[in-house]
Amino acid sequence: MSRSQPARSLAVLAATVLAAAAAPVLAAGTASATPDGGCQSATVQYRLVDKDGKPVGADWTSQGGFHQWDTVPGTVEVRLAPGQTVGDGCTYPVSLAEYTTEGPNWYTSGHQTLVDKATVYLTAKDVAGQDDSGRTWQKLAVKSPDCYGQIDLYGDDVTYDGKTGEGHGPAPYQPDNVVTPYHLIAAWNGGEKPCTPATPDSPTPSQPAPSTPSTPATPTAPAHSTPPAGHSTPPASPKPSTTPPTTPDVPPMHSAPPSPSPSGSKPPLAETGASAPVGLIAGAAGLVLLLGAGTVYVTSRARRS
Repeated sequence: MSRSQPARSLAVLAATVLAAAAAPVLAAGTASATPDGGCQSATVQYRLVDKDGKPVGADWTSQGGFHQWDTVPGTVEVRLAPGQTVGDGCTYPVSLAEYTTEGPNWYTSGHQTLVDKATVYLTAKDVAGQDDSGRTWQKLAVKSPDCYGQIDLYGDDVTYDGKTGEGHGPAPYQPDNVVTPYHLIAAWNGGEKPCTPATPDSPTPSQPAPSTPSTPATPTAPAHSTPPAGHSTPPASPKPSTTPPTTPDVPPMHSAPPSPSPSGSKPPLAETGASAPVGLIAGAAGLVLLLGAGTVYVTSRARRS
């Protein structure tokens, strides 16, 4: 064997160790943390039921529109329509809200005031199948209005009460054509009498202070008995040509909390490449340097000899 053979053997060994050390680094660089999404809009079905859970009137439907119900909707049963695939983790909020209004239909409803609201969250287990005779479904119920009102069934969990902040939205207001709730599925308008606000307590009139005899009262100018010219009743606001649109297809909820990571308190480092065996790589790199130095030394000795 020639004297340069050990040098070549050491060079091959060094290259092998270097490749082994680089492999974890390359593998760590290709890891991915992208979650697997794919929740699409889903079709909601509903029906009215009595206090015993028996259907009232028509059975399951996805038909929308105002005055969908002939009577005040008491309890509304909801589910996801059959024949659709809902992935695990996909959630669909459905809400029922009651408002007082200024009239018995949309065109006279004026400004609406939220009275009551209920929300349920539909998932894959709420999809109807072939035989659902023994299944139970989620239910929504709100207070029954005792005056002019509107009840909305819609596909999100926002509270449309006119307040600001997370989870709130604009209240329905017909004169300005504020068409809320969004994702409206069906609605009812009606009532037999106006909603009378509570009468505030009348303040106790204060007793006038006795006048001083030596100071005569100053006469006041008589008030005008007729309004000034040019003032008239403002014209009525133009009415929209149609009622708010409805649809049974509702979007998935996007505010679901993130899934907990396997480590409990920190994201799994393997997903980002930060968990690569740094100590092992550093040790292997040091070994490569030592082997490289030995190769240079042996080669130089072999050339001198």
